[in-house]
Amino acid sequence: MELNERFRGYFPVVVDLETGGFDSQNNPLLEIGCQFLHWEDDRLVPGESGLWQVEPFPGSVIDPASTKVTGIDVNDPNRGGIDEKSAMAEFFSDVRKAMKSAGCHRAIVVAHNAAFDLGFLMATCARLGVKRIPFHPFSTIDTASLGAVVYGHSVLAEVCRRAGIPFDSSMAHSASYDTERTALLFCNIVNRWPYDPSPWLDKEAVTLPDA
Repeated sequence: MELNERFRGYFPVVVDLETGGFDSQNNPLLEIGCQFLHWEDDRLVPGESGLWQVEPFPGSVIDPASTKVTGIDVNDPNRGGIDEKSAMAEFFSDVRKAMKSAGCHRAIVVAHNAAFDLGFLMATCARLGVKRIPFHPFSTIDTASLGAVVYGHSVLAEVCRRAGIPFDSSMAHSASYDTERTALLFCNIVNRWPYDPSPWLDKEAVTLPDA
């Protein structure tokens, strides 16, 4: 099976955004982390990753509570941040290249509490006037929901612990680390889930349960 067959032609991209608060209209995007996935010996495994440090957009407001959690210092001269337009352009370019290589027709966000990340992503695109977005505009794959179903918990650190994935809380809330852990968790769940497409390809073999 190929990656483009497993997710209905969608290319799953593990994403984590660090932001200056919870308000996608007024708080800025500060970090973009992503990890691509591929098949290896019939298993889903993490592949290449990317990270962009983003400068707050003009007029944005940073909630001090958010930077206390993430540890991001936007005034650090060594941070190497770039404007959000450049960051999004580079990010989307990498996504499109990986998506095309996998033979998929559209990307889909995989994230922990994915609605938050997609919401900030779409709000940033709207602010920038970006029209061509490689990601599905409202569908996501949420590892918080999957974690609750498979492991009985929705907090990333605890779900990883239950899945046997090491998690260093001192490194949490950085886009690169959270993306890496989320990718490992998603692969863990997909690989342990038995998947046989043949019943769905043979309509006569599908038997619906009684209502």
